[in-house]
Amino acid sequence: TGAQQSATVANPVSGASPDLLPHFQLEPEDVYIVKNKAVSLACRATPATQIYFKCNGEWVHQGDHVTQHSTDRSTGLPIMEVRIEVTRQQVEKIFGLEEYWCQCVAWSSSGTTKSQKAFVRIAYLRKNFEQEPTAREVSIEQGIVLPCRPPEGIPPAEVEWLRNEELVDPELDTNVYVTPEHSLVLRQARLADTANYTCVAKNIVARRRSASAAIIVYVNGGWSTWTQWSGCSTSCGRGWQKRSRTCTNPTPLNGGAFCEGQNVQKTACTTLCPVDGAWSEWSKWSVCGAECTHWRSRECSEPAPRNGGRECHGPELDTRNCTSELCSHVVPGTEDVALYVGLVAVAVCLVLLLLVGVLVYCRKKGGLDADVADSSILTAGFQPVSIKPSKADNPSLLTIQPDLSTTTMTYQGSLCPRQDGPAKLQLPNGHLLSPLGAGRHTLHHSSPAAEGADFVARLSTQSYFRSLPRGTTNMAYGTFNFLGGRLMIPNTGISLLIPPDAIPRGKIYEVYLTLHKQEEVRLPLAGCQTLLSPIVSCGPPGVLLTRPAILAMGHCVEASAENWSIRLKKQSCEGTWEDVLTLGAEPCTELYYCQLEAQACYVFTEQLGRFALVGESLSMAASKRLKLVLFAPAACPSLEYNIRVYCLSDTQDVLKEVIQLEKQLGGQLIGTPRVLHFKDSYHNLRLSIHDMPSSLWKSKLLASYQEIPFYHIWSGLQPFLHCTFTLERLSTSTCELACKIWVWQVEGDGQSFTVNFNIAKDTRFSDWLVPDSEVGAPALVGPSAFKIPFLIRQKIISSLDPPGTRGADWRMLAQKLNLDSHLSFFASKPSPTAMILNLWEARHFPNGNLSQLAAAVAEVGKQDGALFAVSEAEC
Repeated sequence: TGAQQSATVANPVSGASPDLLPHFQLEPEDVYIVKNKAVSLACRATPATQIYFKCNGEWVHQGDHVTQHSTDRSTGLPIMEVRIEVTRQQVEKIFGLEEYWCQCVAWSSSGTTKSQKAFVRIAYLRKNFEQEPTAREVSIEQGIVLPCRPPEGIPPAEVEWLRNEELVDPELDTNVYVTPEHSLVLRQARLADTANYTCVAKNIVARRRSASAAIIVYVNGGWSTWTQWSGCSTSCGRGWQKRSRTCTNPTPLNGGAFCEGQNVQKTACTTLCPVDGAWSEWSKWSVCGAECTHWRSRECSEPAPRNGGRECHGPELDTRNCTSELCSHVVPGTEDVALYVGLVAVAVCLVLLLLVGVLVYCRKKGGLDADVADSSILTAGFQPVSIKPSKADNPSLLTIQPDLSTTTMTYQGSLCPRQDGPAKLQLPNGHLLSPLGAGRHTLHHSSPAAEGADFVARLSTQSYFRSLPRGTTNMAYGTFNFLGGRLMIPNTGISLLIPPDAIPRGKIYEVYLTLHKQEEVRLPLAGCQTLLSPIVSCGPPGVLLTRPAILAMGHCVEASAENWSIRLKKQSCEGTWEDVLTLGAEPCTELYYCQLEAQACYVFTEQLGRFALVGESLSMAASKRLKLVLFAPAACPSLEYNIRVYCLSDTQDVLKEVIQLEKQLGGQLIGTPRVLHFKDSYHNLRLSIHDMPSSLWKSKLLASYQEIPFYHIWSGLQPFLHCTFTLERLSTSTCELACKIWVWQVEGDGQSFTVNFNIAKDTRFSDWLVPDSEVGAPALVGPSAFKIPFLIRQKIISSLDPPGTRGADWRMLAQKLNLDSHLSFFASKPSPTAMILNLWEARHFPNGNLSQLAAAVAEVGKQDGALFAVSEAEC
């Protein structure tokens, strides 16, 4: 049919010019007769003297043609247009023999031309569907196929689906698609898919609806993990204890099956009875001593206290006066020796007082006039700057103007100036290590941090205090001015660096840094999103910063661009969380930037507030780091023994809270924590215990394993997920336990913990729980907060900010420090070198290697054509 429709046949007269053959400008097209309405067919040709329709091989009567003549303005050739009408009766007259068709034939003086065939069909749509969807009940996450075969019709009917009378659009819902056979497929049934589904068929004639099919998505109930065993019902001897679970993991919905099995378990228990201690008999009296006393003793050992029994009351030692030859004899000369010792002590004290007075007098008279030289960049690192109070009669001193509203703290000391050598680096703004000359230089330090109670009392008057945690356990605070400083929350890896000149001169701010518990702040997560870092607040929100502060905090993501989309979120004043930065993408604002490293992220921000790192997995290969930690009681007074296995996000702050919790519970650490990579595979985490000596221990766990649901772990909002393995020793003399605990993700790789320990010995928390980098004051203000001395820092900035020859400027320093991926961010700031040094301070305080930084600066200097002199300062 398609070939016939596209063919236009010309029959030229012999000897005629082909240019004068008629050609069609309009040819008849296929049409459908709807109900009893006649259809019109038209054709137009030029040049043409006559045009007639031929339908099913017979000429249409001349009187049925409607003809219109015109002239082509561009060629002057005549144009003829002809129309006819075809009725339903004409088509039905030959129904069943063949399809009804019509064709135009045009004449000119040169010959004839035939148009394509146009087929005329009667349109219809039958009422009954060949197959309709049927109602079903399916389990959640099960696939669903709803078949639909529309009624017969011409033209063929188009199909669409309705869910509760609303159109189903597969382009908006990736869980839904429609097959070429018009079946509706739901890949994984969701609770929201519970609805009435209707198949709708339509063409130009009518619109038909199938019977609605009710789809009910049900959820079978699942048991939660068992609660811990209750205490033994008796305090002495045999009793019973119980534990329970609920059918809430998940709760049955829409007619889903209830959990099978018991929701309460009871077991026998035995508690060792306490034995109170009792004294043994007194020993015999000792020999009378020189002090005219003798003694006797006894022990709390008949019996000794056991199983929590009371200790013996009363003295262990009894003394009384006695008389014998030993105490009646007096040693001659004792009084003289005591007198001589007293006189010597008095003389020594007088001499010391005299020396102190002379030193104080000389110091006040002579003053502090020692020369102070600038520090140098040495192979051993930067030396601290020596600073002294200045004299009014020396106008040539370099002095940083004091802030009169702050307390002045003076740093004293001296360094000998170095001898200039011929091979020093000459920078455009003067020698980096050139001495400042004789004189004294004063740095004005901000006032010390307020006491915790006073600080919290002042915060309580502010509106934002309502969203801060009460108490100062996870809070650091201090008072800062233009010299900057640092806040740290010990043992959490969380710190805030306020660089020099970030606070405008003349301004003083009380700044706080707070770690929030997940239950204190509601952070909404959608889809595959998960919390990757602690939730941290720094403020107050109104602090005006002229340079970005750097907030450092840990994270637990194995970052890769193909598996993760990671966003920095900030809570607005209205309480809503907003995406302020997408890592790996071009920043939409210069207010925020984030440097993501293997264990920590460093957030550059010019606006203080509440921050969190949130990730969205892009594939099932995305994984988070979990830290698996085992604890058990330090003492075991009964036959029962519990091992607790914690599954934590691998950040220091969560580990710190668990350690504090276990110390309150009297737990001891077992072995070294392990790291598990938990994948976004929707599979739960399972834990089991194996290889216990059956002759000494038995497990009270009835199932072969315990399970933690995937979503409880993946969200990151439940920090203290753990399972408890309850064991029972068969004898009170058993003090050694050896076993293995397996931890694995279903259909994933597993890890095992080999446990060997003595339950009778107290194991203290290891040193690794308190990293050396966290030891120190939570607030450091002024120069003490930075590794790089202030004046040395200013020299480096003034030397490397301007563009250098051969690229020997801040860009090369960033390359030497492996920070060249952030060049665009550094370049957007007034001082790129200051940004690089600030990030170095945030990453390396307090144990950073200044020698490596000095070497990097030296390498930049060598590119400028001169050698960099590195030598030790000597006094």
